[in-house]
Amino acid sequence: MKHRIELNWLEDMAFSAEVNEHRITLDADEMVGGENRGPRPKPLMLAALAGCTAMDVISILKKMKSEPEDLTIMVEASLTDEHPKVYSSFHLIFQFKGEGLDPEKLEKAIHLSQEKYCGVSAMYRKFATITHEIRLIP
Repeated sequence: MKHRIELNWLEDMAFSAEVNEHRITLDADEMVGGENRGPRPKPLMLAALAGCTAMDVISILKKMKSEPEDLTIMVEASLTDEHPKVYSSFHLIFQFKGEGLDPEKLEKAIHLSQEKYCGVSAMYRKFATITHEIRLIP
């Protein structure tokens, strides 16, 4: 199986990518010739990581009959100082909302996602460390 996207130059530092039949505009910061019309490529890696693990975690928790009212994932990533600047670590903050949520089930779902199912996490672990924490919101 292969994945394929197409990226087209719009103008200046703006590009349009077609991903799964959806258009995403990428652009640079105004300081480097862009117009800030869309996200930068590296932060999209954070969205990919959060999205991948979120889909796993919700799916696993539904099977465990422990679905939260809400889930927010924040990803903090550290960049190296020298070029090419790459991410050296990722920290995921899983913020669950709901009553009666079992912290052990939440941890198990995250562990299964991170260690078995999330392909983005598996790829990123090849070049960076990934840690996480859980926050419960009543």
